[in-house]
Amino acid sequence: MTATPLFPTTVAGSLPKPFWLAEPEKLWPAWRHQGAALEAAQRDAVLVWLKEQEDAGIDVASEGEQGRIHFVHGFLQHIDGIDWNLKTPMGIRNNRYVVDVPTVTAAVTRPRPVHGREAGFLRAHARGPVKFTLPGPMTICDTIADGHYGRRADMAMAFAALLNQEARELDALGIDVIQFDEPAFNVFEADVLDWGIAALERAAEGLKARTAVHICYGYGIEANIKWKQTLGAEWRQYEAIFPALNASRIGQVSLECAGSHVPMALIGLLPDKEDPGRRHRRRHRPGRDGAGGGRHARRGGPPRRRRPHPGLHQLRPGVAAARRGRRRFRALGEGAALMRKGTVRLTGPPSRGPRAECRRPSSLVATLTPLLRTSTPSLS
Repeated sequence: MTATPLFPTTVAGSLPKPFWLAEPEKLWPAWRHQGAALEAAQRDAVLVWLKEQEDAGIDVASEGEQGRIHFVHGFLQHIDGIDWNLKTPMGIRNNRYVVDVPTVTAAVTRPRPVHGREAGFLRAHARGPVKFTLPGPMTICDTIADGHYGRRADMAMAFAALLNQEARELDALGIDVIQFDEPAFNVFEADVLDWGIAALERAAEGLKARTAVHICYGYGIEANIKWKQTLGAEWRQYEAIFPALNASRIGQVSLECAGSHVPMALIGLLPDKEDPGRRHRRRHRPGRDGAGGGRHARRGGPPRRRRPHPGLHQLRPGVAAARRGRRRFRALGEGAALMRKGTVRLTGPPSRGPRAECRRPSSLVATLTPLLRTSTPSLS
């Protein structure tokens, strides 16, 4: 992977689609164009977000999933063995809400590359390291009905094999970080330990790129908001799975920490992992302190293992939202710069390369707070 600085910054993956690309403020927006015009608009959106990230000092950029309506179905719509006309009522996230979903009716296959063109375009136009996201096998199985395999674990392994095919091709294109999104890990903790991590490792098998898993508490839809209200003062779902994830072959763990009640001490259960602590956004909620991830990163462990990043998927589109997104990116980049300047000095002989030592000054939090207040205005 391309060298990155101390406290490298990144984004969770998805970014808002411009109003000229898709319908605004919808979880399942309709495209504004078709055919070649749609592909051109998607590429334009990638270039816009890529420049915004790079101008703000984001170290590991993403294409923002501008070519996908949904983070799971954007992959599944290219997979054979799924009947999209056979809808099955299914309780998503352990019956949190019921949706009519497509059904797997035969062994799944991947007849052709899915995201290769998007990833190649990103790699060709980015100046620095890039990441690309894929749905995780467990979350796929909690998004689509099984009418063929009989066991969710078996279907997960089948999808893991297809994800691995895709990930290997992304790796060959020069993608630096390949992230698998697994919000279902926060719901089915026993299954995560039983077969979920094994399926995740199968999906990431043989990759030279850095691997990551993103585990959040879901989009800000009404069902998720109501569920979060039942979780109490502390959200400790990570506690059940982090020790096993720490022992896994996955390199990074991306978690939700802002806008939630996750005790940041739980990061201590991941001593061997890099941790992009996501600044996760709830729908219609004021923007959170993007650069504040540096504060939590500083408490969480060695600085090269901490990668603060924001979640911006459901920002409202338009010029105003672009300015707000730009401020959040800049707050993140400036916060990381303050962390590098204020908490770390490099030691060690040049022959062995620099070694980071944390100073942990008490004034850092006071320095970051006014920056965040001026850089991340309310989005409500």
